[in-house]
Amino acid sequence: MAYSLVKKWWGSAAVRMLRPCGKYCRRAWPWLKWVLCALILIGLITWLALDMSQRREQLVSLGGFAVLVLILFACSKHHRAVSWRAVFWGLGLQFAFGVFIIRTEPGFQAFQWLGAQIQTFLNYTIAGSSFVFGDILIQEVFAFQVLPIVVFFSCVMSILYYLGVMQFIIIKLSWLLQITMGTAPTETLSVVGNVFVGMTEAPLLIRPYLKDMTVSEVHAVMTGGFATIAGSVMGAYISFGIEASSLIAASVMAAPCALAMAKLVYPEVEESKFQRREDVKIACGEEKNILEAAGNGAAISVGLVANIAANLIAFLAVLEFINATLSWLGAMVNLPELSFQLICSYVLVPFAFLLGASWEDAPLVAQMLGTKIFLNEFVAYQQLSTYKQRRLDGLPEWDGDHKQWVSARAETITTFALCGFANLSSIGIMLGGLTSMAPQRKSEFSSIVLRALFTGACVSLINACLAGILYVPRGEVIDCLDFFSRTDLNSTSYSAYICCKDLFSSTLTTSNGSLSFSGVWESLDFNTSVTYLQKCCGHYNATACT
Repeated sequence: MAYSLVKKWWGSAAVRMLRPCGKYCRRAWPWLKWVLCALILIGLITWLALDMSQRREQLVSLGGFAVLVLILFACSKHHRAVSWRAVFWGLGLQFAFGVFIIRTEPGFQAFQWLGAQIQTFLNYTIAGSSFVFGDILIQEVFAFQVLPIVVFFSCVMSILYYLGVMQFIIIKLSWLLQITMGTAPTETLSVVGNVFVGMTEAPLLIRPYLKDMTVSEVHAVMTGGFATIAGSVMGAYISFGIEASSLIAASVMAAPCALAMAKLVYPEVEESKFQRREDVKIACGEEKNILEAAGNGAAISVGLVANIAANLIAFLAVLEFINATLSWLGAMVNLPELSFQLICSYVLVPFAFLLGASWEDAPLVAQMLGTKIFLNEFVAYQQLSTYKQRRLDGLPEWDGDHKQWVSARAETITTFALCGFANLSSIGIMLGGLTSMAPQRKSEFSSIVLRALFTGACVSLINACLAGILYVPRGEVIDCLDFFSRTDLNSTSYSAYICCKDLFSSTLTTSNGSLSFSGVWESLDFNTSVTYLQKCCGHYNATACT
């Protein structure tokens, strides 16, 4: 808005004043751009080296980032036609967004605040769903607890579209990507629209132009749809307990990355008919008033809610059938624990490790990646919320050989990796949506949809790698002595588990069977430390408890 005002009132004066400087820069640009690139590269390498010297696990995520980009380049349709401007600007904007959101305190606090406000806003759904279904159902039944949020969010998004708020945000964000990456207005509008709406709703913004867009532009539209999630289902994932700020950050960061990787995998080799922003007008709704917009938004969501419920019933049933079949076959070779999740944990574990998850967390992360790709992200986020709740409840990390939850770092990485519609069931949804808008191009859509699906899946993984590079533990360090002095340990929590684990590791047993303590516990009265140890042994098993 500030840019628009400055351009309107002082734009011509600023152009006249800066014209001599502009002429000099244009003459010097052939060598000046390489100097700027070299300085940026040196600065980036220096910062990464200093940062990763403190947290070595970030180096794995950096390696995964490079591997995924190289894989996509190897799969490029036209290697020599790649627009490196679009690729580097897209990845640069993604990195800049990531640094602001994850690393800087203002950005982190802003997105934490935004996530908290969205959570509070979504809680207003209870007023409507409790009136219709009753308090007991919305507290105990998943369908009545989560799916009404989709209805409410869809209604609100429809109102914002009617008021022009969403169009304003989409136009401004797409302008930023377009002037930096040099992409066409049509594909940029659709990709940015995917941050807020679904993969079949975003192309409606450019529906009149879809029939004349190049194949590369259509591929970018598809990739944007597969690499992001709709705002309506985001509300459902937040209700699972998934970190709202991470979901919002993943959606925002995915837009420039999706556009960049789409241009890497399917570069532009045709002449686009839509080079100027003035050639494209964003489509608006046909509602006559705000009440009609609200009603239409709620009505449209009924199909989405039914689709989500039907898919969950079908996919979970199919998954149970597959696991029963695999277990039956596995029992023939003395492997009755064989399951779809177990296969994914072995096949996809290298990718999970490259994202930045520890080797111990990688099998569980791989299971969720497999669930997202072969079933859908809804089921995968349900699994992630279960693991997160187990960690927060203070359950032991290991139950025999079975890991019960993943670390907070792995949770964040997985949240980014699952944030996208890139799964096999989405192929039909994407083709059905685009074909209904441009039926004459059905064969072209079908020929590139698998390539777009693969690209979209890799975009989510690249996003997760960047989250792994930038992730730093946040929150206060647990003061275990203070925690035990304020808590009676009648129940478990993550803090209780961490402190008890530290107490167990600090407990020493002498040859005559007496106890002693080391570390911070040594400063406590001996009987107090023994009391704390007894309370911890009441919840957890450890060698010190014997």
